[in-house]
Amino acid sequence: MKALKLAICAATASLALGGAAYAQDVSFNVGVATDYVYRGVSQTDEGPQIFGGVDFSSGIFYAGAWASNVDFYDSTDAEIDLYAGIKPTAGPVTFDLGAIYYGYVNEPSGADYAFWEIKAAASVPAGPGTLGAAVYYSPEFFGGIGSATYVEVNGSVSPAEKWTIGAALGNQSFDAGGDYTTWNVGVGYAFTDTISADLRYHDNDIGCGSICDSRVTLSLKAAL
Repeated sequence: MKALKLAICAATASLALGGAAYAQDVSFNVGVATDYVYRGVSQTDEGPQIFGGVDFSSGIFYAGAWASNVDFYDSTDAEIDLYAGIKPTAGPVTFDLGAIYYGYVNEPSGADYAFWEIKAAASVPAGPGTLGAAVYYSPEFFGGIGSATYVEVNGSVSPAEKWTIGAALGNQSFDAGGDYTTWNVGVGYAFTDTISADLRYHDNDIGCGSICDSRVTLSLKAAL
């Protein structure tokens, strides 16, 4: 994502740590997709998705908001996520330590859809690509079903200019019992510095109706 530089520099912002000043960046994104798939499950009843977000960063700190339409067979209209964290580095390793709140617009009374997670992730360069791993923990997951943990390994590589191939393998487990594995693989293409597309295959090993079926999604995203 190409950041829109706001030129809020050291001398005027007075944001310094140990004498080093940090510029502040704000970036925006908007896009459409054939489906909204979250950890292997369609969130839009296999229908199209419209999404958008804003991200702010200053040094190792970041925060942002993101929204999308959803369809849960009820009155719920949209998902709104709020997140914040830090991205420190240690040698070649970049860490991502943060928290994410998932909120839902017009959810039915007593549905308890809203939840939050803490995140611990790390990535490292590997030749022309990147390898990463992440753990997400929620003390009270979607629907009020109790605590849950999601663990993922992922990687990406750029075989040619403007092209990216990426894949991820994850496991979602629930402390009350049960778990499932999900995976995806896809290819991305950057038309310009701000417009990109992603074609991706999603699958899992659970059976929860058509929203859990394997599927191919296509998304188009613009970022500034």
